[in-house]
Amino acid sequence: MKKSKSVSLVLSSGGARGLAHVGVIEELEKRGYRIAEIAGCSAGALVGGMYAAGKMPEFKDWICHLDRLDVFSLMDFTFSSRGFIKGEKVYNALKKVIKDCQIEDFEIPFYCNAVDYISGKEVVFSEGSLYAAIRASGSIPTVFQPARLHRQELIDGGVLNPVPLSLLKQSEENMIVVVGLNAGDSELVIPPKKDATGKSFISMPAWVADYRIKMRQYFPEQVKEEKKTSLSSISLMTRSFDLLQDRFSALLIEKQKVDISIQIARNQAGTLEFHRAEELIEIGREKAIQALDKWENEYL
Repeated sequence: MKKSKSVSLVLSSGGARGLAHVGVIEELEKRGYRIAEIAGCSAGALVGGMYAAGKMPEFKDWICHLDRLDVFSLMDFTFSSRGFIKGEKVYNALKKVIKDCQIEDFEIPFYCNAVDYISGKEVVFSEGSLYAAIRASGSIPTVFQPARLHRQELIDGGVLNPVPLSLLKQSEENMIVVVGLNAGDSELVIPPKKDATGKSFISMPAWVADYRIKMRQYFPEQVKEEKKTSLSSISLMTRSFDLLQDRFSALLIEKQKVDISIQIARNQAGTLEFHRAEELIEIGREKAIQALDKWENEYL
């Protein structure tokens, strides 16, 4: 029988929505669950790696203080056809807050994946540089340029294995908790306005908000009718990839017996909306509360 409070945690890919993983982890800890191992992909590799390294407080503090302009400034744009963001600037900034470390030194076993796009094989990281691993795992095709490592060019692990259940090594002894970030609109939740402590997310000064309200009396906002437009070739390709990944993620979860599945809707946030960190963390917490309450009422 699996230990009810010992968890094998799987964190899926999903861009900025991956910040919801932080809220899930915090809720698990609050309830006394022990995370025995973590398997992460892309955004899940970033958050899972930071937690396994014991650096979640520093990471959360850093990411929650980035506004829209900060996020934009960390995007080192390029005209390369291999990806419009180099992907080095943001990790260099994070390294100033949290130094690189070796995965094999973590107290919590951590695994993440990437894909060698030339051979088509999955590459699994369970040792070596944390930043090398998360940089490779999060190299979203057409967005971030591939990561170079040992003569290999690696792209996002989500291409082959977006919900890396197969990376777990202790799943027989632990309960399996999966956090997916690519669910359908049925999983959408109303974005919270405050965090768990009651702090408001609204950073706009009160006088600016009051001024805007007053000005609307004289200059009411015009509501424009949205026109349906056809997708560009790149948008169509991206949308097609998203649909394939969504279905593949669902199949991976269905294939292996999962104790708790926490699902975040794909349309909850865009891939690069990292400036919404606090809001997304609370969405993850809310979804975790719902899933854990349901499981505990049934099994504990």
